[in-house]
Formats: sequence, C-alpha cells, structure tokens
Amino acid sequence: MTAIELSPIPCIVLSAGPITTGTSTGWAQGGVSAAVGPDDSPELHTRDTLAAGAGLCETDAVERITQAAPDAIERMAEIGTRFDRNPDGSYILGLEGAHCRRRIVHAQGDMTGAELLRSCVEKARTLPSIQLWDNAWGSEILTENGAVVGLRVELGGESSFDTLMDASGPGRNRTGGRTVVVQTDRVVLATGGIGSLFQHTTNPLSSRGGGLALAARAGAVLRDVEMVQFHPTGLDVGLDPMPLVSEAVRGEGAILIDENGDRVIENPLSARDVVSRAEWAALQAGHTVYLDARTHPGPGFAARFPGISKILSDAGLNPAVDLLKVRPAAHYHMGGVLVDEAGRSTVRGLYAVGEVSSTGLHGANRLASNSLLEAIVCARWVAADLAKGHPQHPHPMPVITHTVNIGPARTQTPKADVDAVRAVMSRHCGVLRDEAGLKAALRELRDHVDTDEGLVGYMLASSALTRRESRGGHTRTDYAQLDPHAEHTLIDLADVLDDPR
Repeated sequence: MTAIELSPIPCIVLSAGPITTGTSTGWAQGGVSAAVGPDDSPELHTRDTLAAGAGLCETDAVERITQAAPDAIERMAEIGTRFDRNPDGSYILGLEGAHCRRRIVHAQGDMTGAELLRSCVEKARTLPSIQLWDNAWGSEILTENGAVVGLRVELGGESSFDTLMDASGPGRNRTGGRTVVVQTDRVVLATGGIGSLFQHTTNPLSSRGGGLALAARAGAVLRDVEMVQFHPTGLDVGLDPMPLVSEAVRGEGAILIDENGDRVIENPLSARDVVSRAEWAALQAGHTVYLDARTHPGPGFAARFPGISKILSDAGLNPAVDLLKVRPAAHYHMGGVLVDEAGRSTVRGLYAVGEVSSTGLHGANRLASNSLLEAIVCARWVAADLAKGHPQHPHPMPVITHTVNIGPARTQTPKADVDAVRAVMSRHCGVLRDEAGLKAALRELRDHVDTDEGLVGYMLASSALTRRESRGGHTRTDYAQLDPHAEHTLIDLADVLDDPR
C-alpha cells in the first residue's frame, strides 16, 4: 500500500517468499474497522479503541486513524478490493468484541485479508514505478551517523531480482542465493509481528520478529514490546501454527463453554485479553475450553464463514454439530518500532508501518479489526512523508519497502535454536507472567541474542520485567493491579547489551 501511494516515485518491495502467500495479512479472517454505518461515528470508534487499549493508547493517533478510516475503505474499494455489500450497495457490517457498533467491513465473508492482499498486489503490478522482488529479504539496515544509507538484501533461489537483471541486458550475472546491497536513504519496514516466538500461535511460522531485530540492530527505539495479544480462539487440533476461529463467529452468537457445558465467560465478546485470561484460568484448573457455535451461527455457519468452514472440515469438524476445542494463541503484537505520525522511527530514513510499528493506536490491547485499518491508513501517511521534497530526478532505487512476511530469518536460525526460544517464551512470557519466570527467560535467552528470535525474545522479557503491573496484554501474577500512572516501556539494543541480568 505504501508503494502504491508513493507512485510514481520508484521503489522496491521485498518479500522473502512469494509475495501473495504466507503472510499475516493474507490470513486475516476478520475485517477492517471503520465507522461507515448510519448509527456510528469516528468518535465512537475512538472511544472503543481507547477503552480496549487500557490506558496506553496515544489519543491523538487514535483520533487521526479512526477519522481516516471511512476514506481508507473507499480507497481500497477504488484500488479494487471487493468488499461485501448489501443489495443497495452499502457495506455489510459485522460486530466484534469490545465494539459498540457493527463497523467491521468484510470481504468474501471471512477472507478479508486475502482480498486486501490480492487487490494491492494486482494494483502494484500495474504500476511501472514498483519493482516486486520475491524470494529476497533484508538482512541488515546499513547506517552512517544515525541515518539509513543502504540495505543488505539476501537473494534466495529464483528471485525475481534475477529476472530483472537478465532482462536488463548482457553482461549481468545471476545472483540467486547471494547478497546484494541496495544504496538507499529510506527503508520502510512492513514485516508483521512476533507470534511464532510462541509455541501456540495463529501467525505464519516466520512471524518471529525479524523486522524488530533489523530495526534494533540499526539503532531504533522499540516501544511496549511486552504487549502481546493472545487470541482466545486458536483452534486446538494439533497444528502449528494453530488455525484461527475469527472473533466474528462470537459476534454472530457463539459462546465459550467447558466440558460440563458451563460458560467460561459470561460475555464472550469482552476484550481479547479478558477472554484469554478467563480461558487460561479454566485450562489451568484442568478444564477443556470449547467454542460452541452449534446454535449461533449454527446451520448458517458455512455460508457466513466459508474460509473457517473449510479449515474445520479439513480437521473433521462440523461447527453446526461439533464443539470446537480452542485455547489462547499468540496473535498480535501491540508493541513495535516507535514511530511518529508519519511512520518515522528514531533512525533517520527508517520507517515502519503495520504490526511491526508502534503508532499509539493499539495501546496495551488491540481492538479487533483495527490492525488492517492501521496498515492501510498509516501506509498512506508514510508514502506522503516519503514523497515530500523528493527530487525531480530521483536515482533509480530511492526507497525500499520491506515486507519480510515469510521465509528465512536474517541469520537463518537453526530450527533447534528457534524451538528453544519458542519453548522459553511460552513457558515464561505467555498469558500469565511473574518475576521469577521473566528472570529465567532472560538467563535462558542470553545465549541466543545473536539471533533475531533470541534478541526479540530477550527485549520482550526485559520489558515485561520492567512493567510491574497488569495491563491489557501484559498480566503479572505478582503485580496483579493496574498502576494508576500508565507509562510506555522503551528499549533499544544498548539496553540489551548493557543488561547485567
């Protein structure tokens, strides 16, 4: 989206694998939140976002993004996104947890993310200003005097970079599997989240914080890294990652019960952190947690949620008949690279957009369907800032838009090391945390900080140890109360290197 809005200024979009597969965006079942209904307003959307964010939202950021939401929907429709509509052309609006109105705009029922990705990629391919390099990922942001000067790019297998070079004339050598350095003074990180640092996650397995590690190694400040949202309804059928059963299913009336038929929580549409803690308590007490959709949506499940229906069918489940075993799973990262209203990080020339960023929208707990909204809205603002003062005759590759959503990590961390980090994170940094566990995590992760996964895990555990309270996606059993003075946690690479713990 940044590249599209930046056109006709040239840029490169990197993807560590095929650009249309394996991304968190493409997996997003929910929708885009926007106050487009006749009974809704951006002010109500702001109110709900601030309430869910548990005191850590930046009010100005929330107001700006919710105000921009309706126009963002229209912009996506203009690009070619096929949103679900009523016969009169108005949007079909869904309800999700902690929203006071139906304001979730969907596409193809529960396949909104895939449709957004399709429309953006197809639009990008029509624009000559955009080069799409698949099987190519950034391994190091190069800086001088605190400013971006280039990006080291790893090329795997049959990268589209090779095709580009072949087409440029004789004398070019294929460079698949090698490293190239692109000279640029601007890099945009759009790398997604960290969910697969945990053993139970709804994210692609490559969502392990690679963008955060790139930013930290370049000197950027990260904010609220400890704030992880655990989705209450990861489908517990033995798959890694766990299939997601969208919150929209509970919006249509499904409830959460245990093996005895007793409700796990009275209001299944409470904020996600509240629902996840209730489920975790039930699991710790020896119960099994189920999503009961047999009555609502019931027989209409397949028509309303075709994508989820296929997932369930593949697992041998019929939601109109069967209870669906679920558990909390790492889903979304509210923390990220600290950015301002234009997406600028603390490193000159380094931007971040989407889940890898910390804009102030989500606070301590993201409101459902605000993530795709943030990506669309903030991508447009990043592009506008990049375009300011751009020279009339730009050099060929002035901007890198970096989207490492799938594929190898920076150092291609051995699977055994990744598994070790995931075990530590799940054991000590999950839904419930305490001082002893977090200190143990720091000790166990210290030997892994030379990898992206270990570095990001260490920064998360360190930030969680610093936050001596329970707020939103961060719950300390030894500090169960909310601190009346809400403060952000900030961390950078120097904090890790100097940490004696």
